Amino acid sequence: MTEKILHAKANKKMKWEEISAALNLSDVFTASACLGQNTFSKSEAEKLGAMLSLSEEVVAALQVFPNKGQGQVVPSDPLLYRFFEMCYVYGPTIKEIIHEKMGDGIMSAIDFTMQIDKVEDPKGDRVKVTLNGKFLPYKKW
Repeated sequence: MTEKILHAKANKKMKWEEISAALNLSDVFTASACLGQNTFSKSEAEKLGAMLSLSEEVVAALQVFPNKGQGQVVPSDPLLYRFFEMCYVYGPTIKEIIHEKMGDGIMSAIDFTMQIDKVEDPKGDRVKVTLNGKFLPYKKW
């Protein structure tokens, strides 16, 4: 599915921003669903299918609930590896600060949004990643 989507996207010279705007979704969620980590509704899948001339099989696959993160190991791709590295180095710090500010709990990856922006800087452009997840306190019983 993903291979066919990426091939069609490249052939049509489309960008995630353009595709997501047509679906009325964020570029991050749209790319994530096309990479097999989220699900589209029937109408969203059909709209994407028409836009990229995808087969009915691919349109159907876009509507299947995925096994998220299945088989993940630390990737060798340098950009992806750096995100793992950030979690290894700063994960305990992030956890400590969240607990101090909000209590014992987690940040939801279900009730969650992410935005990726380019920030121009004379010393070299920057990447700004904003993660916004609902805080879910651990309950006591």
